[in-house]
Amino acid sequence: MIHTALMSAPFGMLFIEANSSGITQIRIAEVVDQSTKSSSVFIEQAIEQLQEYFAGQRKIFDLSLDPIGTDFQQRVWAELQKIPHGKTLSYLEMAQRLGNVKAIRAAASANGKNPLLIVIPCHRVIGKDGALVGFSSGLAVKKWLLDHESEFKQQSLF
Repeated sequence: MIHTALMSAPFGMLFIEANSSGITQIRIAEVVDQSTKSSSVFIEQAIEQLQEYFAGQRKIFDLSLDPIGTDFQQRVWAELQKIPHGKTLSYLEMAQRLGNVKAIRAAASANGKNPLLIVIPCHRVIGKDGALVGFSSGLAVKKWLLDHESEFKQQSLF
């Protein structure tokens, strides 16, 4: 069974989807329709952890994830999860981490197909010159997320 929910984020509404294995999607909601809303423990955990993230109380997510993608996309998404909170990586560095600098475009494409906004931090990948490029949710959201992480990186979370 597929479960869905909407939650408010500082930059709009987030659509969250889960199946029986974990969270399958987190994305900006294009249409706000709550008629299909159906909660699950995975959805509740995601909402709680995202709220903590937005409040500056969470840097690392601990959720059951079940993103659907090719083996290569799964490798890229796993690599994205290794980028620490408040840090960035270039698309070239991502391709190097994957072991093939010629795979830069394929890595960028997989990054753009990331179905789990924020939780798999594709927003932390930037151009080699430091430019904010290539974000499926828009560069304003990418900038907001990076600024948010930079702000809370400076604070102690004791």
